[in-house]
Formats: sequence, C-alpha cells, structure tokens
Amino acid sequence: MRILIVEDEPKLAQALKQGLEAERYEVKVAATGEDGFFLVSTEVFDLMLLDLMLPGRDGFEALAALRGRGLQTPVLITSARDAVEDRIRALDAGADDYLVKPFAFPELLARIRALIRRGRADQVLRLKAADLEMDLVTRKVCRGDQVLDLTGREFELLEYLLRHDGQIVSREMLVRDVWHEVQRATPLDNVIDVHIARLRKKVDGGGGSKLIHTLRGVGFVLNENLPEGTPAG
Repeated sequence: MRILIVEDEPKLAQALKQGLEAERYEVKVAATGEDGFFLVSTEVFDLMLLDLMLPGRDGFEALAALRGRGLQTPVLITSARDAVEDRIRALDAGADDYLVKPFAFPELLARIRALIRRGRADQVLRLKAADLEMDLVTRKVCRGDQVLDLTGREFELLEYLLRHDGQIVSREMLVRDVWHEVQRATPLDNVIDVHIARLRKKVDGGGGSKLIHTLRGVGFVLNENLPEGTPAG
C-alpha cells in the first residue's frame, strides 16, 4: 500500500517515512502542497498524510484542489494547529481524519489502518493462495502457522503476485507496477531476480507445496499447481 506524506519539516518527514517503511508501506514525500497535489493527481496512493502549514499552497488549498478534481484518496491531516475551528474547516473541506502534532506513532498507525479499512470497504482486504495468507490492513503474511518476516519491497512483490494468482507476471510488469521505474536507463532484471529468490526462500523454504515459480524466458507465476509440462525454475 502506498502512502504520500506532504510535510515541509525534513526531519519529521524522514522520521515518518522510515517508520512507515518499517511497517512495510511504500512511502513518497512531498515538501509543498503543490508537489503533493501533483503527485496525488498523477499516481495512485492509498492514503495521504497532509500538513496544513506548508509553503506556497497550504494544506487547506491542496485539499480543496484535490477534492475539487474528484479525487477520493483518503486524507489524514497531521498538524500542530489544534483549534477546533481548524479541525472543522479541514473536515468540512474533505479530510477524513485529523491528528494533532505531536502525536504517538502507534496512534498514527492505528488511524492509518482505520482509514485504509474504510477506504477499501468494497475491496479485498485479504489475499490467499493455498495456505499463504496476506492481510492488507495489518500487513501480516502467514504461510500456514508461520508468520513471514518480509521487507517492504518483498511485501509489495508478493502482493502483486497474489493479485495475479495463476497468471504470468513479466519482469516488465514488475518494473512498471512494483518498482515504478518505467524510464530507468538500465534493466532491473538482476534486482528483480534477487528479490524473487529471497521472497521464494521465505515463502517456500518451510516445506509444503511450492508457490512461486520462475518461467524461464517469460517471467514468474504464483500458483500451487503449474500446468503439466511448464518449464519452471
């Protein structure tokens, strides 16, 4: 799941980014309301953390522009402004929640999970293949009774494979949809292969049926039972 942080205080923005990435979220940071509005208008995010006191276009203006374009991305305001009038103005402008700085990081995580559940009420929140289960809200992954310790990138990669269960996933698809680097000058094939190998070791290393397969010269597939005769690694 992708989160956009719009925060002009570099130390706070970096601390939030590192904390959320440790929870296996994919995070981008923008330092101005203008940059935040551009990113949320051109990329898909599951949630936006928005400060109000920003240089140039402030948080109120960015929020109004976002909702004016019809974008429904959940927005959690994080601001030192604690006046009731500011909270009411932000919520009336289209914010989904309001958290006053300074705040406890566990509370921020709880509010993020709540907003993601609310924002994805009509979507699948758990992915499953054989005895492999992924909870997209708590970001917990289990293979049978074993909890898998995945990095953020491994989580994103496995989520993509699960969403394409039984379908061939090419390296080009992974570069575009997981790494988001369609303009990269050098190929990512080796990087992808390393991540797949590490992910396969964690998912399939405990015994049982093999789920992640490499189709030589084609790509990858997550499937409990490959079609007979399929060349796989």
